[in-house]
Amino acid sequence: MAERQGIVIGGAGLAGLALAVALRQGLGRDIPVLVADPALAARPSPDQRASAIVAACRRLFEQLGAWEAVATDAQPILDMVVTDSKLQDATRPAFLNFVGDVAPGEPFAHMVENRHLIDALVARAEQEGVELRAVGVSDFSTTAESVTVTFTDGETRDARLLVAADGAKSKLRRRAGIETHGWNYDQSAIVVTVGHERDHEGRADEHFLPAGPFAILPLKGKRSSLVWTEKPADAARIVSLPADEFKAELEQRFGLRLGELQLLDKPRTFPLGYFVARSFVADRLALIGDAAHVIHPIAGQGLNMGLKDVAALAEVVVDAARLGADFGGEDALEHYQRWRRFDTMAMGVATNVLNGMFSNDFAPLRVVRDIGLGLVDRMPPLKSVFIRQAAGLAGDVPRLLRGEAL
Repeated sequence: MAERQGIVIGGAGLAGLALAVALRQGLGRDIPVLVADPALAARPSPDQRASAIVAACRRLFEQLGAWEAVATDAQPILDMVVTDSKLQDATRPAFLNFVGDVAPGEPFAHMVENRHLIDALVARAEQEGVELRAVGVSDFSTTAESVTVTFTDGETRDARLLVAADGAKSKLRRRAGIETHGWNYDQSAIVVTVGHERDHEGRADEHFLPAGPFAILPLKGKRSSLVWTEKPADAARIVSLPADEFKAELEQRFGLRLGELQLLDKPRTFPLGYFVARSFVADRLALIGDAAHVIHPIAGQGLNMGLKDVAALAEVVVDAARLGADFGGEDALEHYQRWRRFDTMAMGVATNVLNGMFSNDFAPLRVVRDIGLGLVDRMPPLKSVFIRQAAGLAGDVPRLLRGEAL
């Protein structure tokens, strides 16, 4: 019966690992927590991507005991500059500038390389007694009281709850028969890390160009992570260019503010789309992160939305367990879904509107949006509201995101 009290998490990305640690800390060691993912065989993590971690999610990592291990590698974003221009424009005037902390000494976001966070969470999971298995989940079946999970090595495990944290192409979501709605954008993101001569001083830039946003995100040292949006055919052409020609395309968009540029890794492309699961739950199954929703990176909120799922689901499960209720049952899972679905849909609408407004070269719309950016820039109270919203501190915030223990 002890195994029937447990939780299995399919997927060992940032969301899955963070949820495992949060559940273990909140539930204690009487309820087993298992994470299954073949990627756990690769240590240290080979993930070369970097992510913007907003203030609320940094508080979550602090509560989990993982932030201290990455703090020296985390670059605070101290300044955010938004421009709107054509590619051939000689200058890029700044229409909007976000400067300031969400609290004294607390920046609204940090840039962290994923591999550092994953390694820190794996270490915390091991310390907390989470069972980590380098196998996948191949199937599952449910009864009124439990879910039987079958792993790719043939072993099975009975649990009260199965969590799908296995990404945008979630096999667990499909196995549960949960459809998604959404669409592909006619855009791809080019992601690459660059070095530069001069210090970025913690400044992030979002250049809105006709093809889409070109984001320069500061990393520790004289390095930046770029998220560069183009039409799919243009993105494929650009990444296939010889290094010197790619660099010329890059400099045309990056500018010379930080001096000579150097490519530090191989450019990669990712198709962009908007997809939301029609339900975040099924019988004894909860979806989190990209398994539940994928949004445009224009606002840098994708991973942070997944971490909000983590905080909400962990709180719902722990509170239900403390009351002696069935933490994998319909009532608990519907509570989680109600909590997260509206916020997810609202963020999806916001990113769709922003992308539609800025990823084009329609002259009258450019005038309207530039006037709007200028007005916001001259209204400090409104900017403060936007900063708190971007930092994940607005609305019904779960305890972990407020920096409180479960």
